[in-house]
Parts: sequence; C-alpha cells; structure tokens
Amino acid sequence: MERVTLRIPKQQIEAVEQLVETGEFPNRSEAIRSAVRDMINEENTERQRRESKRQWARV
Repeated sequence: MERVTLRIPKQQIEAVEQLVETGEFPNRSEAIRSAVRDMINEENTERQRRESKRQWARV
C-alpha cells in the first residue's frame, strides 16, 4: 500500500472522526479508503451506463 498525503477541510475530518468514534470504521485511513472505493465504483458504474447507452444508440 502506498502512502498519500492530502489536505482535507477541518469539517470533513471532523465528520470522518465521528464515523470512527461511532464504530462505523476502525480508523480514519479505512474511512477514507472506503470513500475512495465508493467513488471509483460509482464512476465505473456511471461509465458503464454511458457506454451501454451509446451501444443502444448505434443499433
């Protein structure tokens, strides 16, 4: 795993900390990794939807 340094607004870090404190995630890193996975999955799903729509348009 690679280390990435990034800047996140204080409000967002506080929200992530709240998720950790309530037990939703074991730590901040896992919460942020989860958010990145969700973003990538959402983008892939959207891309597949657009490609599928284009294929129908060609028929």
